[in-house]
Order: sequence, then structure tokens, then C-alpha cells
Amino acid sequence: MQLVENLEYNTEREHLIIPEYGRHFQKMVNHAISIEDREERNKVAQAIISVMGNIQPHLRDVPDFQHKLWDQLFIMSDFKLDVDSPFPITSKEVLRKRPDPLEYPQNFPKYRFYGNNIKRMIDVAVEWEKGDKRSGLEYAIANHMKKCYLNWNKDVVDDKAIFKHLFELSDGRIDLAAEGESLTDSGQFLKNRVAKTPRSSNSGKKNQRNNNNRGKKRY
Repeated sequence: MQLVENLEYNTEREHLIIPEYGRHFQKMVNHAISIEDREERNKVAQAIISVMGNIQPHLRDVPDFQHKLWDQLFIMSDFKLDVDSPFPITSKEVLRKRPDPLEYPQNFPKYRFYGNNIKRMIDVAVEWEKGDKRSGLEYAIANHMKKCYLNWNKDVVDDKAIFKHLFELSDGRIDLAAEGESLTDSGQFLKNRVAKTPRSSNSGKKNQRNNNNRGKKRY
């Protein structure tokens, strides 16, 4: 039995900074770093960029695609590659800088079932000049609130409750109850929801028949 010696395992190899390009690319980048002649180093860097672009031809029409490739080249070189880049070189400090924390959206726990977008729509509506356009938006918001309420409550709801919630969320600036408005009937919302539910009764019976037929001899 012949023994196999000098096997090289991935765990013993150099860490790949961008694994998607593979180990051969990393070796090419390392070779470019080791070249002393700057002109030759630039030629090798350009060749590496060309091959990187050929690997992802579907992204060539993406804006700043070439800039992205050069950024990846410098990242794979751990920013040790000294070549003439056609784009500003992103520094290691900028790359590793943590982004500013995102602000959490404003929540309204009292009526959470409406969602935050409803409150944003209300804030926009109250800034509009009163007229048919604003009235139409207010009515659409109230109808959507009713639909959201039914999704959460799964039952009928009086329009007065929706008008009351809308009045509160708008800080008293939208009062559809005083205008004598009436919203879409709850049954219509529930009917539309049932109609969108996929029917599984027939498929269930079919599967049941198939299960009953399993194991039976066929002649």
C-alpha cells in the first residue's frame, strides 16, 4: 500500500478573504503584491480585474461595476497592493467603519393592528388642503383601517369604532363620524378574504382516496 504524503488540507491553507473567487485568485493577488516593478504590477492588476469581470458577465451593466471589482481586488490584497487604480481607493478604516444605528419605526401599541403605515398616511392626509382629494384619501384610510381591524379581530366591527380610532390617531383633525360617512360593509371584506383562501378540500379527498388505495392488490 502506497502512502500519500504532503497532503494539503484547507484548514492548513491561507484564509480566503473573498471565498467566492477561489484560492487561485487569491494566489494571483498575492503574486501581484510581490512584484517589485510597478509597471508590471499594474499590468498584472489589470489582468486580474479583467478575469474577475469575465466571471460575472451578468453584472457588467450594473453601475459602478468596475469600481466594485477594484474595491474587491484591494480587499483581497488586504490593502497591500500598490497599483494605479482608475477609482478612488477605499481605505481599510472606511470599510471597517460601523454604520450609524438605524432608528426604530414609531410604534403605537394601542392600535398595533393598524400598522405604522396607516399613521404615516394619516399624517400626510391632515397636511393636505381640505377638498375632494383629501376627503377621498381620508375615506380610503378609514376603509383600510377597517380591513386591518377585521384581519386582526376576524369579526364584524362598527364603523363608529373605526371613526373613533381615526379621530384619535389624527389628533382630532379627521372626524368622519361628524360627516356621516359609512364604510364598506364588513361582510364584503370577509367575503373577499374567504375567496382568496386556497381550496384544499378536493385535494384532501383525493389524497385520502390515494391513501386508501395503497397496499391493495391490483389484477
